[in-house]
Amino acid sequence: MNPIKIETFTEFKFVSNPGFAPDGRYIAFVVQHADLKDNDYKGDLYLYDCDTKHVKQLTTAGDAKSYTWTAKGTLLFPAFRDGRKENSTYYYEISPEGGEAVKAFVLPVKATGMYRIDEDQYLVTAVMELPKRVQDKDEAYEAIDEIPFWFNGKGFTNGLRNRLYLYRVSANCLTPVSEETADVSGYSVRGGRILYKAYPWTDIHNLYDGIYLYDTATGENRCLLEKDVRRTGMIGFWADHEAVVASGGNNPYGDGKYMDFYTMNLESGEMKLLTPYDYSSGSGSVGSDARLGGGRTVKTGDGICWFVTTRGDSAHLYSISRDKTLKEVVTDRGSCDSFDIQDGHTVVCGLYGNKLAELYLDGEQITSFNDMNRWQVSAPKEYTFTAADGFSLTGWVLEPAGYEPGRKYPAIFHIHGGPRTVFGTVFHHEMQMWASAGYFVFYTNPRGSDGFGTEFGDINGKYGTVDYDNLMEFTDYVLDHEPDIDKERVGVTGGSYGGFMTNWIIGHTDRFKAAASQRSIANWISFEYMSDIGHTFTKNEQSVFAEEDVDKLWFHSPIKYIGGCKTPTLFIHSEQDYRCNIAEGMEMFAALKVLGVETRMLVVKGETHELSRSGRPRNRVIRMKEILNWMDRYLKAEEARKEEQ
Repeated sequence: MNPIKIETFTEFKFVSNPGFAPDGRYIAFVVQHADLKDNDYKGDLYLYDCDTKHVKQLTTAGDAKSYTWTAKGTLLFPAFRDGRKENSTYYYEISPEGGEAVKAFVLPVKATGMYRIDEDQYLVTAVMELPKRVQDKDEAYEAIDEIPFWFNGKGFTNGLRNRLYLYRVSANCLTPVSEETADVSGYSVRGGRILYKAYPWTDIHNLYDGIYLYDTATGENRCLLEKDVRRTGMIGFWADHEAVVASGGNNPYGDGKYMDFYTMNLESGEMKLLTPYDYSSGSGSVGSDARLGGGRTVKTGDGICWFVTTRGDSAHLYSISRDKTLKEVVTDRGSCDSFDIQDGHTVVCGLYGNKLAELYLDGEQITSFNDMNRWQVSAPKEYTFTAADGFSLTGWVLEPAGYEPGRKYPAIFHIHGGPRTVFGTVFHHEMQMWASAGYFVFYTNPRGSDGFGTEFGDINGKYGTVDYDNLMEFTDYVLDHEPDIDKERVGVTGGSYGGFMTNWIIGHTDRFKAAASQRSIANWISFEYMSDIGHTFTKNEQSVFAEEDVDKLWFHSPIKYIGGCKTPTLFIHSEQDYRCNIAEGMEMFAALKVLGVETRMLVVKGETHELSRSGRPRNRVIRMKEILNWMDRYLKAEEARKEEQ
């Protein structure tokens, strides 16, 4: 078997987005792979034939990364094959029987998604510019007059909105559905009506979307729930005049509370509690750097709603019905990333059994794009114990490749982001790469993680306290139970929330001999005003804004404690990360430099907050090399010296 190296991810095939054809015969899906030469990802459409049980590739140009089934059973996908017009999107059509794709139509907008309503109508989401931006547009400057003014992965967004349109193919007509100033975040379609969430704004985009109902026949657009009234999540029709809505009500945890299920009367807008639910709904959160692509995570039918949810360390598929029945549909340990359901059959794209994502139809694996037997994969060894705060913690240890009992090895402690995400048993390329490089690797889900209920997940205003205690307790536990880990050669790393926690750790203990802080937070005061989500996320996570209690934000800021840091620390930030701005890493780097602590900062150009997961392939390689070289320098140098002697 081959060791897993940094470049190994370029040999993986990333499966995503399964969807049944209208007649149920085929399942379409997308397969992508990293291309180091072009420094990009290539994607193509594939089909699984439910009759013959065979998989076939449908496109070959590498430019098909999403699709929509037409009513007649062909596929539409966006691509640029005939040149490119500014502010336009080309759609091509291809038959499941194969043949050349032909240009179907061109939309005069930058489409971000498409959904079939009927034979002639499609719902389209697209980025549009407000008139004020068009008037102010100039290559020499950016005019800013609203918050947020930039967004991670999108750059400067002042005056841009994600708008909803109705496209009629026969008339080649694009009709706006949502109002001009509204950002649309979700929708559901039933018959000739569209239920959607949106936030109309011209100055400050705050927290809570409104809910609207649009009639495609009359053009009537009614507001059922005003913006900023209550927090909502997934929405969907499950009757002609009723919808299911995930929503938060009044509770002692504020927005840290998981959303419950409500019914919404589509005539009056009245919402009634259907059933409480103390887990996430409409998305999974199991961390991995070995997935790519999207797919459906919510679907509604008559009186039922299927949704992906994180429970414990896994993402499952559940359903909720109008009679309040909650059912487990797919509960295998791992991660259900996306799914589709039709005529009693369920197809899931998931990561199971320490493998990369594949498709599973009614529980049976139907694709095999990645032969994991080629690689030397370390099986996660699970540990569970009760922390001092009374909560049960579960974590995992990966043994180094070629592990020899009795020999001492260095170790890397990896902290996940979020904090409302989780680590589990799914395949994680970088952690496996560290194991192949001769490291023990350990990781856990501290307080604040997803999947364990609101009380466990609530660290609002507690960052660096109960979560830090959990992480240190788990470190102690692992070192006690893994005697072949050299306690003097343990490093720590993490990104986003994990980067914050790495920054916090180096200011509170010198037990780690090296650290790599990635896309981190150093100062909650600056974060509030510089992050694309800072003006809402700060209070949600720290319970106050700077104007309300600047001392509290300073207490939870790692930069406050930098004077006690002795740990050699590498900082990695992306130049265009508007989630955790580059200045956060620079503050920490500059402070350590002044203090004489060994440090280095890597600024990755052209990348965003998603560098480790979907950044350009060459940049991902550079990032991983920097971290591994840093850990080797401080955790293996002494070992190498002894071996030379």
